[in-house]
Amino acid sequence: MTTGSSTAPNFEHRRRMHPRRPQTTLAERWTLVDGIDVFYRESVNPPDAPVMMHVHGFGLSGRYLLPTAEKLADEFHTLVPDLPGFGRSGKAPDQLDVPDLARAAARFLDDRGIEKVTLVGNSMGCPVICEFAYHYPERLERAVLVSPAGGVHNQPLRRAVAQLAKDGGREPRKMVGVATPDYLRFGVPSTFKMFRALTQYPSLERLLSMHVPTLVVLGDRDPLLPKAARIQEIASLTDNHVLVVSMESAAHAINFSHPDELAHVIRLFMEDKPIRDHAEGNKHTRIVEVHRGTLHPEPKPE
Repeated sequence: MTTGSSTAPNFEHRRRMHPRRPQTTLAERWTLVDGIDVFYRESVNPPDAPVMMHVHGFGLSGRYLLPTAEKLADEFHTLVPDLPGFGRSGKAPDQLDVPDLARAAARFLDDRGIEKVTLVGNSMGCPVICEFAYHYPERLERAVLVSPAGGVHNQPLRRAVAQLAKDGGREPRKMVGVATPDYLRFGVPSTFKMFRALTQYPSLERLLSMHVPTLVVLGDRDPLLPKAARIQEIASLTDNHVLVVSMESAAHAINFSHPDELAHVIRLFMEDKPIRDHAEGNKHTRIVEVHRGTLHPEPKPE
């Protein structure tokens, strides 16, 4: 593995060519992993806290994950990378599939000297986390899967496109300004290749084989998800460590649209506390626990 730092000449050149104002309260940094420029954001403090890395979705960068990541940055050593081929990071020589992206995530953590991590993913980021758990179970403390995507409910491509279009009308208007540049940069050819890779990925098999405490957060207005009965059926297929929570009034990009509520649920999950509504959150956003696997830690008394 080849690593580097933000002092490398290619990063200075990249800064001169693409001057930007910071988009976040987190530090914006570059590194070199396996010969690819990787852009990431990182909390400055607390450096010795448990590590939490946020994994973005299909065609996007980590930028739309920042509202939630920033709210957790005082409690966790927070990382928000753009995976290779996405956002401001460089492209791999070949188009990456889900296993490749999981390996890229592991390589990035190696580069940062991090052995164990909690991963928080949205949409396509959830299959990437499941694959990470499959290959590197000893490195994963906990997993948070927000609006998992990539299953049969999102196939074929025209159905997924229609679902995304429907979801677009349910997301905050500001999401358009965040997502559009990322989608344009990712490009149409990459979109078709990545979607094909998602359809070939055994998402359900990997999810059911996970053996770490796992939180699944679902928006009840998310058109990319199957109906509640099917979700309950899937959750009941195993007695594993899965905790499923429903968030009313939320669609697909919960990390962007409902950061206060999502950060609140993640804190409760990390501390094994009972799931409850966020007192200071949106009054229309009711948070409900819908499934708790028999192996998932029981809530600690408060």
